[in-house]
Amino acid sequence: MTIAERVNALRFLMNEKEINAYIITSSDPHMSEYVPDRWTNRQWISGFTGSAGTVVITEKKAGLWTDSRYFLQAEKELTDSGIELFKTGTENTPTPYQWLTSELDVDANVGFDGTCFSVAETRNLKNNLGDLGIHIVEEFDLINEIWEDRPALPNGEIFDHDLKYSGKTRFAKLTKVRKKMTELDCNYHFVGSMDDVAWIFNLRGSDVDYNPLALAYALIEKEKATIYLNEEKVPDSLTKTLLEDEIEIAGYGRIFSDLEEVPGSANVLLDINRTNLKIFNSISANIIERENPTQLFKSTKNDVEIEGMKNVMKKDGVALTHFYYWLEENLGNTKITEFTVMEKLKEFRSQQEGFVGESFGTICGYKAHGAQPHYHTTEESNVEIEKESILLIDSGAQYLDGTTDITRTIPLGDLSEEQKIDYTLVLKGMMQLSMAVFPVGTRGCNIDALARMDLWKNLRNYGHGTGHGVGCFMNVHEGPQSIRQELKDQAILKGMITSNEPALYRDGKYGIRHENLILCKDAGSSEFGDYLEFETITLCHFETKGIIVELLTQEERYWLNNYHQKVYDILSLDLDEKHKAWLREKTQSI
Repeated sequence: MTIAERVNALRFLMNEKEINAYIITSSDPHMSEYVPDRWTNRQWISGFTGSAGTVVITEKKAGLWTDSRYFLQAEKELTDSGIELFKTGTENTPTPYQWLTSELDVDANVGFDGTCFSVAETRNLKNNLGDLGIHIVEEFDLINEIWEDRPALPNGEIFDHDLKYSGKTRFAKLTKVRKKMTELDCNYHFVGSMDDVAWIFNLRGSDVDYNPLALAYALIEKEKATIYLNEEKVPDSLTKTLLEDEIEIAGYGRIFSDLEEVPGSANVLLDINRTNLKIFNSISANIIERENPTQLFKSTKNDVEIEGMKNVMKKDGVALTHFYYWLEENLGNTKITEFTVMEKLKEFRSQQEGFVGESFGTICGYKAHGAQPHYHTTEESNVEIEKESILLIDSGAQYLDGTTDITRTIPLGDLSEEQKIDYTLVLKGMMQLSMAVFPVGTRGCNIDALARMDLWKNLRNYGHGTGHGVGCFMNVHEGPQSIRQELKDQAILKGMITSNEPALYRDGKYGIRHENLILCKDAGSSEFGDYLEFETITLCHFETKGIIVELLTQEERYWLNNYHQKVYDILSLDLDEKHKAWLREKTQSI
């Protein structure tokens, strides 16, 4: 079916069930960012392949809402679909719910799949459409009725994440969770997000592309814990190990009946942003609404995890050195496309010990493609890369001992004055954030301006956040911390690993982004309090031929030269003479 045919088929079912508007999100039953193929509903109904977006279908109209990372991509992918693009965050653009208030009559029926809609989002919907007296219809998965070849539930094997990588036992983590439950006077804790389940129980899987997670829920009590998943996915030896820790395995679908049996007098801790509506409605007990405590627990890495993350930066740095050497040697001598770059990056990384896979789909944007922050190369868009202009590569890998995420912008020929200024200003912002020292309690929004200041002074900016948390052999996008302009009431804490990725995009021309991962650590104390700073843990050179040295302060030159010396000193230990000499040239002082 074409996109238009799919939308029409959905409208037929909506009319049959007297639903006036139907909402399709990007989520799955676990409120994930990256979802198993079975729940790529929004992509299937609209043709838009970005990772974030919401589609709303009414009897006569259809709209897709997405953010600035995907504006250009969405415009192309929605062509001839009959679905209108709404650019979230831009002036005069209504939210999906504001739009619905102008499209729906009083007492309208608004439908969605209650297993893929969070409790928080449901409340947001009701608050925005309350004046219309709308009726929520959450029991119908209409996409399932028209998607004939819909993928089955994923069935990858689950494996133990060894203590030598996790740094803490399941028992220790459960003890910490139960302590928080006691503080909140809770008898039960429902965990719906796959990454939280994986972290608590030291389990990993392969049910989701790029994220080593398994489709699972968990219910934690004071004396026992139960994980709900496909039992066939768990090896007998692992089941036995879990039982020794008083952790039971139950069928994936049994979570609903078990929640229904929780005594009405009990208190159940759950996160309304990470719990779907169907789960919520299964509970008759008293619900204590808090963010999953494990969101914060897993964001502050222990010493073993930090060591593991630093170790994977060495491995990744070696792989990237081999890749960029290969690119420089072969560009102009053989045909290299965006797809070629993606394949070679994965090939070099796969040669490193403990490599499991990529941590997200590589963004390889040549020339104008780099102006799309989350550009996705397709058969139609794939282009040959030549020795001119700019190439932006944002990539990462999953290793057993950690996760990487790095962006480098590569000048492939002589750059214009404008390109060099842009390249330098973005790099200055990245360095300024890298050198930040700030008091304990500082939020990400308090330091975001450091990465933007030189861009702002030159009337330039970028539309996305500057930094997100990164997991340890876990999700490449992790909370609860972030570095962005919007207020989020979460301090940057010691042990957190966050990306540092200011950028600049010129539509139709090129994009520039520089990204390292930074570890928050103690900076010292004085009579004015305790202070924190960042340690850059990513190890990969920057192409200095894109820099206007005169625009750098003495402090910035000192930082860059020290960083390059560190990159060379560490990576050269694992390089042969050819690659060592090449890296020595790339890391020369400026």
